[in-house]
This record gives sequence, structure tokens and C-alpha cells, in this order.
Amino acid sequence: MGQVFKALADTTRRRLLDRLHAGNGQTLGALCRDLEITRQGITQHLAVLEAAGLVVAVRRGREKLHYLNPVPLHEIHVRWIAKFERADLDALSTLKHDLEQYDLEQYDPDQKEKPVEKLAEKPKLVYVTYIASTPERVWSALTDPEQTARYWGHRNVSTWEKGAGWEHVGNERGDVQIVGTILEIDPPRRLVHTWAGLADADDPARRSRVTFEIEPAGDTVRLSVTHEDLPQEQLAGTRNGWERVLASLKSMLETGQGLPSIL
Repeated sequence: MGQVFKALADTTRRRLLDRLHAGNGQTLGALCRDLEITRQGITQHLAVLEAAGLVVAVRRGREKLHYLNPVPLHEIHVRWIAKFERADLDALSTLKHDLEQYDLEQYDPDQKEKPVEKLAEKPKLVYVTYIASTPERVWSALTDPEQTARYWGHRNVSTWEKGAGWEHVGNERGDVQIVGTILEIDPPRRLVHTWAGLADADDPARRSRVTFEIEPAGDTVRLSVTHEDLPQEQLAGTRNGWERVLASLKSMLETGQGLPSIL
């Protein structure tokens, strides 16, 4: 976590993260806009953020898009912040922001005239986490119903074959909440499936897509999750859900226990 704290210590890097939070998936050119720093300087700051796992760069054609990866921040929250009273912390944060007249638009005064760049078919959410485990164990944790129940609070049920159905089944009532179809499967490296609420299962416009990619990274495993084609109104809730799920998955594989807050 030392790299995360080092990355957050710089004002410019925090401003870059704020910009990505306001509009994820931006090019270098968009991030450079209105900042009194050279393009090379921004590139160096982004390299520090990428090394800390706070930003993930994704190629889309000739463009390189940058995404905020909140997983390391969530791990800090779980380890320290969550131990305090949430209501008190929220109240203090609100007071601080009110006193400072905090407004994200201060980072881009022309935001209304020059909206954040939007490129077609870019991922909506991109997450990366590093887990002290093996690719085989991570794959099993993603596809074994009993293991998903331990860290997700739901059982992921499928025959795990291309074209097969997939169901996200609640632990308590056993009701199917999310369904999909397996599009790609390459154990223990890559899994792609569609994702839709039960009521939206027959509407192609309401189906999103989730891609899991598993790679060895020294003594750890790099797990990346891309969730794209999300309906706009589902974006915030899905973002918060993935942060908790990935932190809980990491906890289960490294300590044997998922996070109780989502179970």
C-alpha cells in the first residue's frame, strides 16, 4: 500500500483521479486540458498512478483510455476507515466540503462547454486487483458456486461452457437475480459472459458484458474485470458492487474469510 499513499500525496495526481471519477475512460489529451503542466508531466503522473494500481490504461484502437481503479482505495477503507463510525465520518466529510465549497468543476472550469471526451464502445468500468494466490484458485473462486457464496453472498451457477446459461442466485432466498450467457471461456485465463437483471433478460439493449482476465504476476495473480455496455442508471450501483466484491474475493483467497459487510 506504500505506492498508493505515495501516489495520493501529490495534488496533481489527486486532481487526475478526481477527473477520472467525474468521467471515466479519458485520453491523455482530455486529462491534460486546463492543467498548468506539460503533457510529459501528466504522463509521468499517470505512470505513478498506474504503478500504484489506481489507474488502468486500456487500448481501444489508436486511443489509450485511462480508468480509475478504486479497488486499492477500497482495501484501505476496509483495513482502516471502516473500523470507525461511518455516520460520524460522513458528517465530518460533508462539513469539510461545505466549508471549502468543494466542487469538482474547479478542476475543469470549462467542463460545461467542453464535456469529457466520449469514445464509442469503450468499457464502462475497469478494475484490477492483485491477489496472493494462483490462477487456478482465482478461477475456481469465480466459477464454483459454494466459493462465490462465501465472498459474494450469491452463488454463480453454470455448466461453464460456451453458450451455456449463467445465473446469480441469492444465498438467503435462493432467488435468481441476474442471468447471462457464457460468451468466452478459457480456464484459468479468461471468462466473458453477458449480464442482465431477470426482468431485462430478453432485452438486448439492457444486457451488459463482464470480462474476467487472470494473469500470473510474480508471486501474485493479476485479476482484471471489465464491465461494459451498462445502462447509465446502473452505473453507480454496479461500480460500488464490484469494489466490495473484489475486496471480499481478495480477502477470502488470502485469509480464508470474505468481508462480512456484503454477505
